[in-house]
Amino acid sequence: MPHHTYNRKEILENITPIIENTAMRCGVIPIEIELVKESSHWYLRVYLYSNDHDISIDDCEKVSRGLDNLLDDLIPFKYYLEISSPGVEKKLKSEKEYIVFKGKSITLKLKKPINENEDKTFVCKIVDYDPTTGVTIYRFMDKKEYTIKLEDISSANLYDDKIEEK
Repeated sequence: MPHHTYNRKEILENITPIIENTAMRCGVIPIEIELVKESSHWYLRVYLYSNDHDISIDDCEKVSRGLDNLLDDLIPFKYYLEISSPGVEKKLKSEKEYIVFKGKSITLKLKKPINENEDKTFVCKIVDYDPTTGVTIYRFMDKKEYTIKLEDISSANLYDDKIEEK
């Protein structure tokens, strides 16, 4: 059997607008789209998000049905479509996510602390995002705002707000 190499980036560029349009028609945002090969199978994974409700099985099914057959011409191999919500402690991976999750609490881990002798990891809220200056956060422990460049962030994960009600 001949070994094909597929241009994954190109396929993603072609399918992303279709996935985005379909998700928006269903009232949700595709926060992350990945096309990955695991063992010998390809998976197209779409993680959905909504500003006004938790993603339900119903949302996932609607998007899945909406995409039915639309992508088959653009993906030149057999793949499994998996649609889900990102989960409560999702890792933020793209600039877009800082915009979508504005106002949400995150656990932020920095490469070096903001002030000496401080923890590099803390919970804060995303206030704003600007591609040139970085992420503006509100840090709960000292009730101050800071703007942090993306390259200074080691990791950022959504923080499950349910833990925080004091």
